Amino acid sequence: MKKTNRYVIATAGVVLHLMIGSVYAWSVYSNPIVAETGWSESAVSFAFSIAILFLGMSAAFMGRLVEKLGPRVTGTISAICYGTGTILTGLAIHSHQLWLLYIAYGVIGGLGLGSGYVTPVSTIIKWFPDKRGLATGLAIMGFGFAAMLTSPIAQRLIAGVGISNTFYILGLVYFTVMIISAQFIKKPQAGELPAAAVAKTNATSLTGGQQLTANQALKTKSFYFLWFMFFINITCGIGLVSAASPMAQSMTAMTAGAAAVMVGVIGLFNGFGRLIWATLSDFIGRPLTFSLIFLVDIMMLAAMLFFHVPFVFVVALCLLLSCYGAGFSVIPAYLSDVFGTKELGAIHGYILTAWGVAGMVGPVLLSFTHELLGTYTVTLITFILIDLIAFIISFVIQKDFVKAGQGATEK
Repeated sequence: MKKTNRYVIATAGVVLHLMIGSVYAWSVYSNPIVAETGWSESAVSFAFSIAILFLGMSAAFMGRLVEKLGPRVTGTISAICYGTGTILTGLAIHSHQLWLLYIAYGVIGGLGLGSGYVTPVSTIIKWFPDKRGLATGLAIMGFGFAAMLTSPIAQRLIAGVGISNTFYILGLVYFTVMIISAQFIKKPQAGELPAAAVAKTNATSLTGGQQLTANQALKTKSFYFLWFMFFINITCGIGLVSAASPMAQSMTAMTAGAAAVMVGVIGLFNGFGRLIWATLSDFIGRPLTFSLIFLVDIMMLAAMLFFHVPFVFVVALCLLLSCYGAGFSVIPAYLSDVFGTKELGAIHGYILTAWGVAGMVGPVLLSFTHELLGTYTVTLITFILIDLIAFIISFVIQKDFVKAGQGATEK
């Protein structure tokens, strides 16, 4: 039997994530859309909120389809939805139809994001049981860095052909690249994995190498502990991302220009954090990695709270954003350690619902407390407290793994 090069699978997954990760470049389009249509800034930004909501909520359903129909099918669905949604966004802008913008970019595009996000992750983990953290870190880093690739290209297209045509062109590019990439993403068959990788499959298992279905995973305490930890990590991270610039100006008297540069820098840490923390987890284990993530969060939030110095603020925020990105890349490998890879796509999809919820809770909590009290102090203290709870849970869940592992060994 001809063996498939697993690095080709990984590369196809990275390319797919580079395409759908362009959603993070939405801010580049906001002002041109407002100028073209006359819609309010809040009305335009709501399309992005809908897209992220549908990403998180559809991931659970799409995760099950990855297991039932295979990653090629869900990857193809993603290409059709995201490409079509992007093209229809251009039509919505051209025809000045706000409702179509919400349907096109928010609903259809969001479905493409959800199906595309879960397509490669669980599959790549199955190809790299010996390097689960590195594999997922690479794939999800592509999602984190996509905006850096898309932003300058989109800006040039907008200046050259206009905002509507930009979406037409990008939609065709997304569809073409994604539909091709999806055909290379497939599950490993018996005998296709290197012998050394197979031997290490159970070495990182936290519960004796058991393989749970998605329904079985949902009946465990471990799933809800992991969901809560992931939710807390994203809530704090996305809350800080949503207000990084005004926070820096308010708390350290940083200029608007310096704050804008800072936003670009923390984006790098968000991307690199996905790879570095995930790779580290291959060496020290996922449980300890998550504990360290929350410990760093607590220390850096405290530093922001007590030291109102631009340098300290930037360093702290960079490390916080690396931890934010880490949550996305470490959690899939953590899930595979706990529940196995049998229905990892479905389990990962269920966990991603925490993203959809946290995407609303974090920014709303931060903006509401700031508007009400005129300070970020209460929000930072709140984030420290909930990170402390998650830090404690990260140790509680480890005890459950030890018991489960002992039980599996006895059997």
